[in-house]
Amino acid sequence: MSAQNLGSTGLPTPNDWTTDTGEDGATGLYRGLTNYGDREFARYLRRTFAHSTGRSAELLERPVVGIATSTSDFNNCHRQQPELVEAVKRGVLAAGGMPMEFPTISLGEGFLSPTSMVYRNLMAMDVEEMVRAQPMDAVVLVGGCDKTVPAQLMGAFATDRPAIQLVVGPMMTGRFEGERLGACTDCRRFWGQYRGGAIDAPTIATVERNLATTAGTCAVMGTASTMACLTEALGMALPGSATAPAVHADRLRFGEASGRIATQLAANRLTPSSIVTPASIRNALRVLLAIGGSTNALIHLTAMAGRLGIPLDPEELNALSDETPVLVDLKPTGAHYMEDLHAAGGVPAIMRELRHLLELDALTITGQTIREILDEADPWVDHTVIRPFEDPIRPEGGLKWLTGSLAPTGALIKRSAANPDLFERTGRAVVFTSLEDLAARIDDPDLDVEEDDFLVLQNAGPVGAGMPEAGYLPIPGKLAQRGVRDMVRLSDARMSGTAYGTIVLHIAPEAAVGGPLAYVRNGDLIRLSVAHGTLDLLVDDDELAARREELTTAPRSTGPVATGYRRIFQEHVLQADGGCDLDFARRAPGTGPTGEPQLGGRALTA
Repeated sequence: MSAQNLGSTGLPTPNDWTTDTGEDGATGLYRGLTNYGDREFARYLRRTFAHSTGRSAELLERPVVGIATSTSDFNNCHRQQPELVEAVKRGVLAAGGMPMEFPTISLGEGFLSPTSMVYRNLMAMDVEEMVRAQPMDAVVLVGGCDKTVPAQLMGAFATDRPAIQLVVGPMMTGRFEGERLGACTDCRRFWGQYRGGAIDAPTIATVERNLATTAGTCAVMGTASTMACLTEALGMALPGSATAPAVHADRLRFGEASGRIATQLAANRLTPSSIVTPASIRNALRVLLAIGGSTNALIHLTAMAGRLGIPLDPEELNALSDETPVLVDLKPTGAHYMEDLHAAGGVPAIMRELRHLLELDALTITGQTIREILDEADPWVDHTVIRPFEDPIRPEGGLKWLTGSLAPTGALIKRSAANPDLFERTGRAVVFTSLEDLAARIDDPDLDVEEDDFLVLQNAGPVGAGMPEAGYLPIPGKLAQRGVRDMVRLSDARMSGTAYGTIVLHIAPEAAVGGPLAYVRNGDLIRLSVAHGTLDLLVDDDELAARREELTTAPRSTGPVATGYRRIFQEHVLQADGGCDLDFARRAPGTGPTGEPQLGGRALTA
């Protein structure tokens, strides 16, 4: 053992077993041998067990392509994943590799308590450790539901093993009385009508059975579809693959092609850190703004980039947003669905409209640059779905970052899904101190609230409640019955990418850790200015100091007992502006996995 591997005690340092180098340049089945203290015995034993799988000796000598799967009966989005995985295996075998499927955690959005956001980082840890620990030269990440894709990419980025993302694809739309329906923007529209008394219980029950009628992720530009589009824009997925519906033959063709590309990646060692750079992240942000994508995407992209030591600058987001128009006419911002976007030309058509704003020399997993991909792409586009750059749906991007005395480190509004009439307002706060308080009082006929007030939810951030998608506060029952459909709503929570309304989210620091949101009281005045990017609590400093003095902020558990992973989450989760990643999982700027200098501070403006 060399001297540099010994600590001051003379004992081996942790790096002896935490590194991911593939000792002696080993690849394939011999990569990362199990440690028995005898390397040749380890090779012999691994071959012994590999032979028990019935694979030929020739196959066992091929490059190994891992296939990270996330199938679960608790994840309806992924129910056709087994067929997709078989397509990936065909591609790997055809390209000369050996496919090895392995399971990981699966995060079904509607089946996790208190919220799937708590478990994104756990899945990222699962993917990271299984990719690092098992002998694979490249990995195909198969997922789709909201937190799955960012979790898989976070894990893959941490290992910097060659990887390609394959999404399961969106649902096809359903039908109700001649109208197309898609989860889950239409879910919220009909539920609002039901709460307001416009439709009855039998009608909402019929709608419920027709909103999600196939396998796949939500049929609108929600978080899952947004992350699929951003992954393609980053260069981590095949061109055109983000939008193909789950039940379309194109989805299987993309599966087979992804297997082929993964086998190539195993040979050429093209790693995520070579693809995901400040330039590619800027491209992804442009696409995010142009599609009117989910607010959640900014949290996920921040966490993903952080795994490679690349920070995101909110001021850069606002600068990009001011010059990047909304071009995609999809719900919840527009009228169409993901199947329409696929038929209209998909992400390549969107990026072609943005071409003059993109960094075209950014590399992709195909080995081609964005420039080369756009040059080869089918030039046809359906401009009813993807508008020309000169004739946008909205002249500025869908998201706006806010700061001010109520949000010292930031907050976010999806202006493309909000009512511009509410953008420049000062309103009276109607405060709900927790999710339980909100549920108990929102429909109270005696609630002191008017439509010009600002609804405020506290203690729904990452530490306070796991940061659920509760930011889409319901309109108070008595106002809904009067026909009120939108009002300003503020919280430290998230909201579904399928939701809409004038909603300020991700207020940081959150209330549970003593952020200014914790000091808001009923009747306080709050000023919102989307034009100036500000959110301010109009309470004098002396009064705020007094409230701060009297307020104790003991963090609340995200479950009944803070043990195991939940304890790790509660003690180490970052705020929204840090991507809600675990503090120990992010790479410091300047320490990228390749060892090359990384841009620090305002990385994206460099």
